[in-house]
Amino acid sequence: MSDVAYRSVVNIERVRGPMRNAWLPAKDEHITFGVHSEIAEHYGVEPDDFPPDATTIDYMVAAAGG
Repeated sequence: MSDVAYRSVVNIERVRGPMRNAWLPAKDEHITFGVHSEIAEHYGVEPDDFPPDATTIDYMVAAAGG
């Protein structure tokens, strides 16, 4: 078995409701996860409750596509 090549250290903070802040490697500031459009509707979030933002699912799809 080979040695671990990389271990990502990520911190996630729940702000409120579906809103999260995430501190990622190589970033000086946090990124924000939220909800928008169909995802907000799926979770029963009213459009005016939170500003629309990319979701964790959006980031996962983007990462997989890279």
